[in-house]
Amino acid sequence: MNRETYTRPDAEALLAKLNESERARLRVYIGAAPGVGKTYQMLEDAHLLRKQGYDVVVGFVETYGREDTEACVADLSVIPRRKTPYRNVVLEEMDTDAIIARKPEICLVDELAHTNVPGSKNKKRYEDVLDLLDAGVHVMTAVNIQHLESLNDAVALSSGVRVRETVPDSFLKRADEVVNVDVTVEELRSRLRMGKIYKPEKIEQALTNFFRKGNLSTLRELALRSVAEEVSSKAALYREREGLEPAAIPEKVMVCMSSNQTAKQLLRAGSRIAGRLGAVWYAVYVETPRENSSRIEPYNARQLADNIALAEELGATVVRVKSKRAADGLIEFARREGITHVIFGQPARSRWDILLHGSVLNRFLTEVRGAAVQIIPAEERNL
Repeated sequence: MNRETYTRPDAEALLAKLNESERARLRVYIGAAPGVGKTYQMLEDAHLLRKQGYDVVVGFVETYGREDTEACVADLSVIPRRKTPYRNVVLEEMDTDAIIARKPEICLVDELAHTNVPGSKNKKRYEDVLDLLDAGVHVMTAVNIQHLESLNDAVALSSGVRVRETVPDSFLKRADEVVNVDVTVEELRSRLRMGKIYKPEKIEQALTNFFRKGNLSTLRELALRSVAEEVSSKAALYREREGLEPAAIPEKVMVCMSSNQTAKQLLRAGSRIAGRLGAVWYAVYVETPRENSSRIEPYNARQLADNIALAEELGATVVRVKSKRAADGLIEFARREGITHVIFGQPARSRWDILLHGSVLNRFLTEVRGAAVQIIPAEERNL
């Protein structure tokens, strides 16, 4: 093709660009299985957005009695659920009409694949979300990878369980941001044993069925590949709409490395992900003024040296970026290098500290649109 083909987008492409700038945004948090921390991460991000001045409400969040999750929900404005009588019981559903009437800027919607009670306006909750988006409400929602329609057969083959409630892949394509929230297989099974996912009487059965190591490993890979493919698809559409020449750019993975012990967990995850994608990968450390060579604490300096040695051993290209703020350095590097997949660690700071001083992750999600983001909580973190 000649160059003119790429520099003059047609009227349809221009219209798509205009429509995208005006429409409500959709962020989807995806996880390999229950218990990875999708809802918790969504709530933490909601608090940060509220701190920035946005009007945020909870349309529907299921806490399952988890104290930390309940505490996060309690601090947000919650739209009362709609009560519907059905077969001698009263069921609660998200009140979509009440949310639209309230006109918030951002609404949180959990359990995306849920089937509404018969008689509801929409059969499925994802259809309620589409109504919210059509009404101009930005939505943050969470779903497990096994609920995607195109993966239904693969999940059934792996787990022996046919998932009945599914979400069409077209919904994921509507998303402006897709965030993969991930933990290791062992960490997830540990959470299950500790009673953080299911009630005690269901734990052993879950460990020998859906939460088998092999099944969880397969689901993690499905989640990773689905997010990566979705980001690649969106990048291709963007280039086409902007009249840019399609570029055969390989996947590039960036691990946000720090001078603490949890960085090793991120580096190992980065090595696995890069291997699966056949990607080059970088371990990026941002040297801020308080951690320059003359001011960094001796313990942190030793830990950083260990992390760099591990990164090199695992095959990463180690990059040291100097910046006043960690977020600025990471964002600039990701943009310059065309990073397609980013791995963050869940900060060990308290939620209140994050609210007061800001979040590198949230800034990255806001300013870098073309990369899949994977969040790996530290193994010792309590959810």
